[in-house]
Amino acid sequence: MKGTIYLEDGSIYKGKGFGFEGTRVGELVFNTAMTGYQKTLTDPSYKEQIITMTYPLLGNYGINETDYESGQIHAFGVVAADVCFKPSNWKSVMNIDQWLAEQKVPGVYDVDTREITRKLRNTGNQKCVITTEALSLETIEKICQDAFLRGDQMKDAGVTVVEKWENPDNKYHVAVLDFGVKKSILNELYQRGCNLTIYPYGTKAKTILASKPDGVFLTNGPGDPESAEEAITVIEKLITNSNYGPDQMPIFGICMGHQLIALAQGGLTYKLKYGHRGCNHGVFDKNSGRSYITSQNHGYAVKAESIVLKGLEVTHLNLNDGTVEGMEHLSKPVFSVQFHPESSPGPNDTGYLFDKFINLMEGGRL
Repeated sequence: MKGTIYLEDGSIYKGKGFGFEGTRVGELVFNTAMTGYQKTLTDPSYKEQIITMTYPLLGNYGINETDYESGQIHAFGVVAADVCFKPSNWKSVMNIDQWLAEQKVPGVYDVDTREITRKLRNTGNQKCVITTEALSLETIEKICQDAFLRGDQMKDAGVTVVEKWENPDNKYHVAVLDFGVKKSILNELYQRGCNLTIYPYGTKAKTILASKPDGVFLTNGPGDPESAEEAITVIEKLITNSNYGPDQMPIFGICMGHQLIALAQGGLTYKLKYGHRGCNHGVFDKNSGRSYITSQNHGYAVKAESIVLKGLEVTHLNLNDGTVEGMEHLSKPVFSVQFHPESSPGPNDTGYLFDKFINLMEGGRL
């Protein structure tokens, strides 16, 4: 099976196809992680994206029954230099070729992923057609030209009805506003004694507040944060009701949740040239004076200068490009980070942020 990658600037990369025999259109991005492809592909934040893996081998430890961040692959395609069709791992239940075929996701390998990555670093992420079908160049060009890439994927990336994670021994009740959450994030909260009520996109602030949560968590998710108009309004109301004191209700946001807090306070976001995606991004914590290696997956960032007079201050900075990686409110128990402290996949250096959220629900201070 042949495979073709066509970029909107007219670039063509021909290789071999694997996975599903079909054609998809999405935003081509690159990820620098060395492991964790199963978690990456099932992360809802990759919804409608085609992922180029910079690590040269994909699939060597197969697919297992536990490394899922959601119930399906959300990426629209995957690009690799080489693929292992005979994995070696005691947990493996199938190879990546079988998995992609089952999930109806096309893949292309035997292409120069270094060249593709350099192109994206120079030109920025691009609209891309990935196909394992025998299509003419004219057909592929038309597919690319006619395709429209959405910016509001967060509206249908999460749950569609309210879900609950409950344990009678858990102490806290956390309201989760779901924009496409990873299961590993929910596990971090649940294992720290939190019962979770997970609300779908579009849930009103009064519904969340009526449940009298001990805290509110704003999740990661795909798309352009400025497209989440309803959620921005909801978060603005939640922040208004979040105060220190006897009825303290802290708010913690990760990734999309971080960006939406900034927008709800009157700040601004912007699209990065090629984003941050991988497990090896350095971040500096201004409060502790320490640097951490973090897992990241985002294409947008908060404008630092836009939040200066909006009641927020920057707490974390990206060591590669100086972008905002964390914020906290100056007078309310509200804080957020752009990176993924749940470390799935990636390092677990920043799990202390979940402990910080728990401490705030205990009545502590930022």
